Amino acid sequence: MAKIPISFKVNGEQQEMLVEPDWTLLETLRDRMRLTGTKEGCSNGNCGACTVMIDGRTACSCLVLAGEADGREVITVEGLADHGHLTALQDAFIKEGGLQCGFCTPGFLISATALLKRNPDPSEQEIRLNVAGNLCRCTGYDKIVRSIQDAAQKMGTRAAN
Repeated sequence: MAKIPISFKVNGEQQEMLVEPDWTLLETLRDRMRLTGTKEGCSNGNCGACTVMIDGRTACSCLVLAGEADGREVITVEGLADHGHLTALQDAFIKEGGLQCGFCTPGFLISATALLKRNPDPSEQEIRLNVAGNLCRCTGYDKIVRSIQDAAQKMGTRAAN
């Protein structure tokens, strides 16, 4: 198969490369770009470990062909920090114990970031519904939900000041 050229923005930086037509965005991010924060879990879109934002919307990168990212903007967990400083959400995950082994954490952080951009004050039910596509075997979700609630409160307090 002949490789195809793609040009897309990843974590704010323009990227151009040749990819195989059957490569997934997950393979491209992890194997070609070495952005290993995006995890490969199930490879069929059921676990959410590979969640990224594409043009501001969440997607399982294992289900997106790399060629579909052409001309788009992709944000991975590596792109969340602001000039090396953790976001309120990342801080809350640490403080509230929203991460255990850390395998699912990048997907949760991306899903929660997208939620908080759309809705800066989500209810517990909205949070649980939003992260339903992200599976965790360690935390039981309560700490993850508390982490997102804590971040939303801190972000709301900062906006009010």
